[in-house]
Amino acid sequence: MAEQADLKRTPLHGEHVRLGARMVPFAGFEMPVQYTGLMEEHRAVRERAGLFDVSHMGEIFVRGPRALEFVQRISCNDHSKMTVGRAQYTGLMAPQGTFVDDMLVHKMAEDEYLLVVNAANLEKDFAYLEELASDEEGVRVENESGRWAQVAFQGPLAAEILQPLVDVDLAAIRYYRFVNGKVLGHEAIVARTGYTGEDGFELYTAPDPAPEIWRAILEAGKDRGVLPAGLGARDTLRLEAGMCLYGNDIDETTTPLEAGLGWIVKLDKGDFIGRDILERQAEEGVERRLVGFEVTGRGIARHGYAVALEEGGEPVGTVTSGTHSPTLGKAIGMAYVPADSAEPGTPLFIEIRKRWTPAVVVPLPFYSRKKKTTTK
Repeated sequence: MAEQADLKRTPLHGEHVRLGARMVPFAGFEMPVQYTGLMEEHRAVRERAGLFDVSHMGEIFVRGPRALEFVQRISCNDHSKMTVGRAQYTGLMAPQGTFVDDMLVHKMAEDEYLLVVNAANLEKDFAYLEELASDEEGVRVENESGRWAQVAFQGPLAAEILQPLVDVDLAAIRYYRFVNGKVLGHEAIVARTGYTGEDGFELYTAPDPAPEIWRAILEAGKDRGVLPAGLGARDTLRLEAGMCLYGNDIDETTTPLEAGLGWIVKLDKGDFIGRDILERQAEEGVERRLVGFEVTGRGIARHGYAVALEEGGEPVGTVTSGTHSPTLGKAIGMAYVPADSAEPGTPLFIEIRKRWTPAVVVPLPFYSRKKKTTTK
C-alpha cells in the first residue's frame, strides 16, 4: 500500500469524497473502488448507465511530419488508413513481440496522434517512447497527461442522457470514432470507445471543468437510475466483455497472439518492433493461449490461482483474471493454458482455497450487448 501522502488525486477527487466513495490506492492514484456497491454499479451500467472517473489514464501525443511512421513502428496494428477522428486499439510493442502496454491510438490531425495508455505504465511508456523518438527526425513525443481529465459514461442510456449536455450529434459518432466539441460549453474530445462492453463515451476535457461536467451528467441521469461507478464495477464489466487488463491478462511476457488479440496484429503493414517474433508465432503457432472459463464447481477463481488439466494434476497455467459475474450469475475468468487445451469445452481444474475445483473452457467474450439493427 502506498502512503496516502504519496498518492496522486484526479480533478474529481472531491466529488468522490462528497459521494462517500470508498477510496483505494490504484496505479499511484487515490481512486474510488465503489460508491453504493459493486453489484448495483455493475447493473446500472448494463441496464442504464454509469459514470466513471478515468482521469488517471495517460495521454501522450506524437506530433511531427513523421508521426505516422513513428506510430507504425511502435504499434502492431496498422494505422496507415486511419482518417482524422478515428481511434484504434493496439499494443505498444517490445522487441520480443510482447506488450510494453496496450493503448488507444487517436488520429487528431495528419501529423498528430494521441496515445491513451494505462496509468500504471505512463512513466515507463513515456520513457520508452522518448528514447525511440530520440533518433527519429520529424517526431516529438510529449506527455500531456496533466492537461486532461477524462470521464467514461457507459450504458444503453448513455447517448440519450448525454446528448443535451454536448454540442455535437452523438448519433453521428460511430464506434471507435471521436470528434472535437463542447460539453457544457467547455472544449472536449468526445470519443465513442469504452471498456465495459456497453455503448458509451469518453469525454476528455481540461481538469478545471471536470467536476461541473461530472455533477451535470449525474444530475441529468438521476431519474433514470444513473450511478457513479468505481474500479470494482469497471473490472467485472470488462471481464464479462472479455477485455484484457494490463498487468493481469497481458504484460511484457505475453504476445498479442498468445492473448487472442491476433486481430490487432497486421504483419503485412511493414516492419514494426517485435514483428519477427510475431511472424514466427503466426507461422509456427503459439504454445499457450489465453482462454475464458466458467467455474462449474463451487468457488471463485482469482488472479494467480493454479490451473491444471486434471484434478490434482501438475499446474499448466494460472488464472489471470477471475470474478463472480453479476450479469451471468456464475464464476468466470481467464487463464493461459497450453494451446492444445484451449478449445471450448475442454475441462480444467483450478485450485481454489486448496481444493481442485472443476471448470470448463468457454468462448470469449462471456457477455455481448445486443446490437441495434440499424446500420452505422
